[in-house]
Amino acid sequence: MDPATTFCPRLACPARGQTGQGNIGIHSRKDKRFLCTACHKTFSATKGTAFYRLRTATETITLVVTLLAHGCPPQAIVAAFGFDERTVRRWMARGGGQGQAVQEHLVEQPRDLGQVQADEIRGKKQGGIVWMALAMMVKTRLWLGGEVSEQRDMPLIRRLIERVKRCAARRPLLVCTDGLVSYIRAIRETFREPAHTGQGGRPRLRPWRNVLIAQVVKRYERRRVVETERRIIDGTPARVETLRRRSQGDGVINTAYIERLNATFRARLAALTRRGRALARRTVTLQHGMYLIGTVYNFCTPHASLAHASGGTTPAMAAGITDHCWTVQELLSFHVPPPRWTPPKQRGRPSHAFKRLIERWCEDHG
Repeated sequence: MDPATTFCPRLACPARGQTGQGNIGIHSRKDKRFLCTACHKTFSATKGTAFYRLRTATETITLVVTLLAHGCPPQAIVAAFGFDERTVRRWMARGGGQGQAVQEHLVEQPRDLGQVQADEIRGKKQGGIVWMALAMMVKTRLWLGGEVSEQRDMPLIRRLIERVKRCAARRPLLVCTDGLVSYIRAIRETFREPAHTGQGGRPRLRPWRNVLIAQVVKRYERRRVVETERRIIDGTPARVETLRRRSQGDGVINTAYIERLNATFRARLAALTRRGRALARRTVTLQHGMYLIGTVYNFCTPHASLAHASGGTTPAMAAGITDHCWTVQELLSFHVPPPRWTPPKQRGRPSHAFKRLIERWCEDHG
């Protein structure tokens, strides 16, 4: 238990999310509880992680979640460990929620993406089908995020492209997709920023510069690809080729990298299997499984194409997010800090105590 690296997770605390400020002390080593002197409340060391308020041993939960993240059927875990199936499903949901928090905190930060590939997977649920849209950074094989919807429509693609935008710095970007026409409009409308002129009214949206779009359209006959057409929607062929070669080396415009990632998700999530009987009961179940598999892929799985002489390299290591290959227990126990405290608006003149709170916790302590 290290108070110097711990922050208060309470949303009502003005010191929330800040470490090294001297406001955290140890309340009980036996119960593993900390004390925050700013809000005078205690909290558990596992608060904000997937292990919070679980009585089962951490090693056992980590082992079960690791098996789930690699495609082990829940029925096999029930038979091997003797847990109730609802308990296993609940742990998977916790792992998915923790993975989503880690993904949004660490991966959804602006960086030079170079080339991004996006695609959709068709899954099965009770009473219909469901679509999962995924995107990845080609150079580092980093999974950028995904969205799940019952319809393969513009809102699904727009939400996916918005996640890609949160991961992208304003640098030249090549987006390669399949022939779904929704991508073109979603990319053009998402990668825009308001151009403020100081005049009244709504500012005009100005598109980002150097956002290139390429599509790979495949024609099938008897379930076999007989023709592949490569289209450049936005950008010049020379510029597209420069970005493509910089991120993937030799070759042509393709969606092979995202299709390989699709195969990983299909192998580890039974509801995405093409010819299987597994069904997802709810859409949120697929979302939890997607984030669990995706974050284990990003942080805990060395990628063969990224291997160096020093050892295995994960996509998160290649993107500069982490400096070592995480274990699944590190992923599940990572503390995602809450947003910094902002003073609530009050009528009248603020008190001296309120001013001291603002000076103490709202100024930059770096």
